Amino acid sequence: MARFGDALATGADLVSAAERAVRGALAPLDGAADLVCVFVSGADPEEVELAAERAMALAGEATTIGCSSTGVIGGGRGVEGEGAVSVWAAMLPGVAITPFRLDTIPEGDHLAVVGMVEPGPEDRVALLLADPYEFPAHSFVRRSTAVLGGLPIVGGLADGLRGRESVRLFADGHTVDNGAVGLLLGGEGVVGTTVSQGCRPIGPSMVVTAAEGNTVLELAGTPAYRKLEQIVNALPPEEQDLLTQGLHIGIAMDEYADQHEQGDFLIRALIGADPESGALTIGDVAEVGQTVRFQVRDHDTAEDDLLQRLRSFGEDTGGRTRAALLFSCNGRGAAMFSSADHDVRCVRQTLGIEAVTGFFAAGEIGPVAGRNHLHGLTACLLAFES
Repeated sequence: MARFGDALATGADLVSAAERAVRGALAPLDGAADLVCVFVSGADPEEVELAAERAMALAGEATTIGCSSTGVIGGGRGVEGEGAVSVWAAMLPGVAITPFRLDTIPEGDHLAVVGMVEPGPEDRVALLLADPYEFPAHSFVRRSTAVLGGLPIVGGLADGLRGRESVRLFADGHTVDNGAVGLLLGGEGVVGTTVSQGCRPIGPSMVVTAAEGNTVLELAGTPAYRKLEQIVNALPPEEQDLLTQGLHIGIAMDEYADQHEQGDFLIRALIGADPESGALTIGDVAEVGQTVRFQVRDHDTAEDDLLQRLRSFGEDTGGRTRAALLFSCNGRGAAMFSSADHDVRCVRQTLGIEAVTGFFAAGEIGPVAGRNHLHGLTACLLAFES
């Protein structure tokens, strides 16, 4: 008997689509599963909620989890900006599944996250789906590696076609409209995770010689903005054209490496530049002494990086993957590639699997170089074996 199934259904009637999707996902498993994941995109938040709850009701005794989004992935394709339901179902013998629900409470001048379950020795990974408007996902994920003893976290930030008011999280047959929901997953059936950040470096590696918070003041002893100008002016015209699609900065994950090439960096957005002060503002804390390198991303680079990561992951794990959950940025899909199907097709073809389901996230969660991070414009994968 097959251990995994997935299906995607579209239509104006989301509840009907949910019924078709869950039945299609359960069919290869003779109607029974241990874990069912449900992702729903739709214009009406109440209909999204009804569709997800109907899907979870049809899941029987399975543990259920999911969220709303602006687009879903499943059945070998991606659907963005319209009503759709994707469902992933799995029989996971030998895999321990421990649900948790995270919430926040005021504690002094900040919010404290409560509800996290302490990982056990057999736990291999945590799956996390969070409300980006109400839950401090960035700070929670950043601290999670130390707090959870190095446990990897993979998942994404929910969203909806109406923004903040339309975010919904689904767990154990119920709808949650804030915080985060997740699962601890333990056992040999969990293969692991991989993250494709989709960038390649330009210019030289440099040391941050002056910084304040997320503002880089100097690179290699030169005002950061001036250093960027020097690097850009030295690029060939075709490389300069790529900068119109966005410039990023990579923070080296291993300061002791002899060289820092593609894949050796944590990619962060370059979100501001001040020619007068010479400062650059980036999407993370910059520390003096860190090695950084500017990065570019386009559809060719993102595709090459995804294929490379998938091939390496397949080799490193001995080709054990039989199914996967995929969390792709909502800035990928048709906005970056020729089709919303791009990422799921790459995963299915490269890993030789069929049951790949997920959603287009407002931020993706996955480990890089052994530490958990919240990303943008990435594809994060959680793989399982039968």
